[in-house]
Amino acid sequence: MKTSLGTGLGEIGRRSPRRALAAFSLTEVTVGLGIIGTCVAALFSGFTTGFFTIKMSRENLRATQILLQKAEAIRLQSWDQILNPTNIPTVFIDRYDPNSTSSPGTIYTGSILITNCPITSSYSNNLRMVQISVNWQTGSLDRSRTYTTYVARNGLQVYIY
Repeated sequence: MKTSLGTGLGEIGRRSPRRALAAFSLTEVTVGLGIIGTCVAALFSGFTTGFFTIKMSRENLRATQILLQKAEAIRLQSWDQILNPTNIPTVFIDRYDPNSTSSPGTIYTGSILITNCPITSSYSNNLRMVQISVNWQTGSLDRSRTYTTYVARNGLQVYIY
């Protein structure tokens, strides 16, 4: 006795010849390709976003390095050199990779501002506030970082020199 439940199986465990020759319909193929295409587009979008995020992170790290490099150079100056306005340049340009001559990468422009310390105490004349700013561009995004520190007359430079 043969029983059919509409599964395409004539006898138990055997497919009917008509069902064995059948292939996917055009609608099934179109839906499958649409799903695969969406997955591939999402994958490449993820790659693009990931690479851009890594680039922004590296450029941000380089900007932080430039800020600290300038701050440490100022901290090593003597008090008279810090007070001399011609000794420390007020603007500077640095590159992502300063050692590369063929493609230095992102260009960082910066400024250094040395002013009186904004505190009211007896030693305020022995302090200077140093504000260092760096600007650069990632793609079409304008980016900037600012670092503010204080330098004292009897600070680090006294112990080194």
